[in-house]
Amino acid sequence: MNRATKIVQTSIIGIIVNVILAAIKAVIGTMVNSIAITLDAVNNLSDALSSVITIIGTKLSQKAEDKKHPMGYGRVEYLSTTVISVIVLYAGVTSLVEAVKKIIEPQAADYSVVSLVIVAIAVVVKILLGLYFKGVGSKEKSDALIASGQDALFDGVISTATLIAGILYLTTNIGIESYLAGVISIVIVKSGIEMLSDTISKILGERIESEISKEIKRCVATVDGVQGAYDLVLHNYGPDRTVGSIHIEVDDKLTASEIDEITRKIERKVYKEFNVNIVGVGIYAVNTGDDEAAMIRADVNRIVTAFEYVIQMHGFYIKMDDLYMQFDVIVDFAAPSMKEVYHEVISAVQEHYPDYKLQVILDRDISD
Repeated sequence: MNRATKIVQTSIIGIIVNVILAAIKAVIGTMVNSIAITLDAVNNLSDALSSVITIIGTKLSQKAEDKKHPMGYGRVEYLSTTVISVIVLYAGVTSLVEAVKKIIEPQAADYSVVSLVIVAIAVVVKILLGLYFKGVGSKEKSDALIASGQDALFDGVISTATLIAGILYLTTNIGIESYLAGVISIVIVKSGIEMLSDTISKILGERIESEISKEIKRCVATVDGVQGAYDLVLHNYGPDRTVGSIHIEVDDKLTASEIDEITRKIERKVYKEFNVNIVGVGIYAVNTGDDEAAMIRADVNRIVTAFEYVIQMHGFYIKMDDLYMQFDVIVDFAAPSMKEVYHEVISAVQEHYPDYKLQVILDRDISD
């Protein structure tokens, strides 16, 4: 079963379960005059709608690449997650408005043991559904399913609170459900804001996870002829559509055909192990068989990395006959002024090697 089919099937299960739960809770909420249970029913309907949107988003994301969108439509899934987040947020705001109205003009509920038993069963079902959604979502890398699963787990907690309020009313005749409905609404609003924030962050483009970046670089470094891997940049066009570029250090005596063979091996190996398309491999030449060049490189590296906010130096190459030296330096985003650190690095190296012309590139800390 492919990824899209699994997501659709899971979403259909969610629609069926949520519609049934919504109908049961709506009937019970009306019978016992409970705003908390009624709002819970509305929340179940919003969850069903979320599953519908997940299905639509998954189907649209599977459209084939075309001239206008050569990288495909995978990011539609992020848009569908955004819509789900807005629905959750809207449900929370409207619920909060209703809860405040009931606090101002309270109406006594009329719980029964049977109604509370049904709510308890609904709690178990909702928690199981949430865990199922999150499990499938994590496995299939579906943010929409993960969001729906998280929402379902929140619903389970909310329904548990409703159940507690009902038991408290039956045993002590103390009614707190209007206030509980307000708390429920605030939790829903908070959940919607967090989901929306996370999704927008992904659409804007998030930093690659450090461990994944390191694993890909280690993988590249194992290819024969590669002496170092740097500057990994990945672009996400959907949960399973990632392209990227990387720089490698190689022997400066290699021929073009030998470098071409290395880059093709890198592309095949990274795609096979990580399902990532490396579409560009930049080349850094390394001075080979020159002890003096190696000593200067080590000295320059010592000077550069002594600065507090310098993370790494790489891409070093020196032409001693031409008195020319080049390298890249990565400065931490935490630096008060990246450009200031960059100029200080150049000044320090120039002070030690005044006769050399320097070509220093300021790299951003994009991956690890």
